[in-house]
Amino acid sequence: MSKNLFITGTGTDIGKTFVSALIVKKLSEKAKSGYFKAAMSGNERESDGSLIPGDAKFVKEKAKIGQGLESMCPFVYENAYSPHLASRIEGNPVNLDVVKKNFLSLQNQFDFLTVEGSGGILCPIDFDKSGSRKTIFLEDIISSLNLNSIIVADAGLGTINSLVLTVRYMESKNLGIKGMIFNHFHPGNIMEEDNIFMCERLTGLKTLACVKAGEQNLDIDFETLSGLYK
Repeated sequence: MSKNLFITGTGTDIGKTFVSALIVKKLSEKAKSGYFKAAMSGNERESDGSLIPGDAKFVKEKAKIGQGLESMCPFVYENAYSPHLASRIEGNPVNLDVVKKNFLSLQNQFDFLTVEGSGGILCPIDFDKSGSRKTIFLEDIISSLNLNSIIVADAGLGTINSLVLTVRYMESKNLGIKGMIFNHFHPGNIMEEDNIFMCERLTGLKTLACVKAGEQNLDIDFETLSGLYK
């Protein structure tokens, strides 16, 4: 039975998938390491019309794991919108029971499962305008799968506000947070180093790693990383 961890972020395009790939790669050095994402938007089609789950493909190739793409994400959309809108347009709403079933089916295949979120913590996953279905937010997926999280944030300007707000919201929903990873980090940059210091001071959370552009490996040892999973 796998141990599991959720990767959320302070917003979209801050590097959750890149960091997830580095995490999966690090764990795969000593254990069976897998990846899962409930809903994935903005994907391209194969010549036969089927959708390629782009984030999953990136993780698979970056981490060099053998997991099949078809097992990595149950809900894949072409439109590059929030999943609630992409799924509405494409007529394939996210079903939480299906997400949970697919996630549970992977647990006997891996020692560690890294679950990536879509967008920031308040990203709506399914919203039915008629009100006939309950709205699904990212927090519902985290809770239903009984996951703790780490937060990926950009190291640059504006991150104090977005990171602290993310933490405060997650704490209000009783979502466990194991630490922070800062992406797009430039060693020696006084602003970025102060951003990290302030985020630690204001949240009480530890910085697990700082990731530079084009990083090939995560600067965290296997024991520390694996200890974040439950």
